[in-house]
Amino acid sequence: MTPPRSPGTPQSLDDIVVSNPAILAGRRVFRGTRVPVEVVFENLADGLSLDEILDTYEALNRDDVVAVLEFAAQAVAGPRAA
Repeated sequence: MTPPRSPGTPQSLDDIVVSNPAILAGRRVFRGTRVPVEVVFENLADGLSLDEILDTYEALNRDDVVAVLEFAAQAVAGPRAA
């Protein structure tokens, strides 16, 4: 399993997720892996826990997956009605 990132390390989505036409036809994958980002969302939708996903995809880093989930939550969050 990949070691966790150092606390306080600034992260952006581009630090975690990459797209390269030579890797899985350009699908967005977690940096340093061939694991597509959508796999996490598909597995969560199928009822798997984060721990089960990380056990299945040992190349994934927990901090990176959590950060991607947080980025996604922020992206879909809209203004709240008053």
